[in-house]
Amino acid sequence: MASTLEIDDRILVNRLVPALVPIERGDIVVFRDTAGWVEHSGGELGSPQPDRPGLVAGALQGVGLLPEEGLDFLVKRVVGKGGDRVVCCDAQRRVLVNGVPLAEDYLLRSEVPGSTPDVAYDVTVPEGSLWVLGDNRGNSADSRSHRSLPSGGFVAERDVVGRAFMRTWPLERVGWL
Repeated sequence: MASTLEIDDRILVNRLVPALVPIERGDIVVFRDTAGWVEHSGGELGSPQPDRPGLVAGALQGVGLLPEEGLDFLVKRVVGKGGDRVVCCDAQRRVLVNGVPLAEDYLLRSEVPGSTPDVAYDVTVPEGSLWVLGDNRGNSADSRSHRSLPSGGFVAERDVVGRAFMRTWPLERVGWL
């Protein structure tokens, strides 16, 4: 998700999404990795966690200030929702959603949608699912890289724990997403 998010950035997540507030295209969502993306990508994101959190960690998890232990969470940008047709790419190397090119001003100039692993794709997002891409397209294990898994690279909406809306750490990067 560089440069939107960098390694060691901390974020606040609105957990009312998607339970009370619908997910929108362009949202940055945090989701549980129930489809095995971390293992499929070599396991570099996951790490063993203790079975039981301490009192403070348990309280922070309970109010959503720390992630649940033992689960892998991923952060990506929503490009397609149920029923959308997502195609890569047009002649200008832009991703199309329902025939309309995306204006992706959050991408680095060097990161164009046609960057590896953007080998051409044309997918229709199943209802109740999302097609997600990282903002660092040349180095993102996102929906494109997981098309060979049983999930087809789609993320089930029920796995979304919320929408990221603010960077809180480090202090020099504090700001709205």
